[in-house]
Amino acid sequence: MAARTELGIGMVGYAFMGRAHSLAWQAVSRVFDVPLVPRLAAVCGLDENAARAAAGRFGWAAVETDWRALIAREDVDLIDICAPGDLHAPVAVAALAAGKHVLCEKPLANTLEEAEAMNAAADAASAGGARAMTGFNYRRVPALALARRLVADGRLGVLRHLRAVYLQDWLADPAAPMTWRMQAERAGSGALGDLGAHIVDLARYLTGDEITGVSALSATFVESRRWPGDPETGGSGPGRVTVDDAVVFTARLASGALASFEATRCAAGRKNGLRIELNGTAGSLAFDLERLNELELYEAGAGDGDLSGFRRVLVTEAAHPYLDAWWPPGHTLGWEHTFTHQARDLLTAIGNGEQPRPSFADGLAVQRVLHAVQESAAHGNSWESVK
Repeated sequence: MAARTELGIGMVGYAFMGRAHSLAWQAVSRVFDVPLVPRLAAVCGLDENAARAAAGRFGWAAVETDWRALIAREDVDLIDICAPGDLHAPVAVAALAAGKHVLCEKPLANTLEEAEAMNAAADAASAGGARAMTGFNYRRVPALALARRLVADGRLGVLRHLRAVYLQDWLADPAAPMTWRMQAERAGSGALGDLGAHIVDLARYLTGDEITGVSALSATFVESRRWPGDPETGGSGPGRVTVDDAVVFTARLASGALASFEATRCAAGRKNGLRIELNGTAGSLAFDLERLNELELYEAGAGDGDLSGFRRVLVTEAAHPYLDAWWPPGHTLGWEHTFTHQARDLLTAIGNGEQPRPSFADGLAVQRVLHAVQESAAHGNSWESVK
């Protein structure tokens, strides 16, 4: 067998998402037959000691403390952005201008204007062969990829309703410490961008439809939190929370279907409670992230009388999306596998000279919804068109 071409990866950020992406880059070519083999060229972070520790733990060959130096490296072909949102636009635009491929974590940017600039940069770079992908990893859950197939095949009929929630509890305690995720200048928004971006993208992905208008409410329940005693994060004093703790909004899709969304980081007892349900004229389906390998499916006419109702589909068969490369039926996968699937799809698209999905245009479409939600909440639950 001929040796496969390597693709040098340079990653900005090394914490939570950096760990998930590092493991995915290490695993993908060992699990899937991808046209390009990722080589972990360099990881970048402001704290050199922490970056070196991450490099040693996850197998990165070199360390940079300036993302500009990372982009300039000749052994780096793709920039993987796992840093806070305020770095997404400058890093992505510079990397694309240098002809590098880009994978950028969601939400694409902190503002609609930044997202538009990033998408324009991706469009301009595509002529030279540079590709850009937004990191919405939940599209790569096999059960959700199967749900998308069922909807596309018409198994639910005409869509009437979509409802989605993403509930976490790590800020339910008023004494929980301050982080960069609670600063608008670093994160753009709170639960809306952190969690809401995921369910907005899933709504677009599963239905193939667009959200055309929203009406929203948001709240910041705790307006000041104390920084942990680390000078790198602002010392140990109080910090002002400038993002939302929770947001709820209703929406209409282009098809006429109705939708509702809720995202919060203050739902006590909910650790990573993402649930989405679609109802159509011929059936319904539902997915719960805490039961990641299952899909609930109801098809009208599939049962008689007291046998009618939802059935549980265990999504572990080789015929299901992504699963022909993994284990025998019934052997379940986990959250981290979604990043391996993401890496597979990106490497395959680059190797085939194709545009990966979700593209920066997809990330921009989500950003337009997030922007409309913020505008609606700021104007007292007004109806805002997504544009």
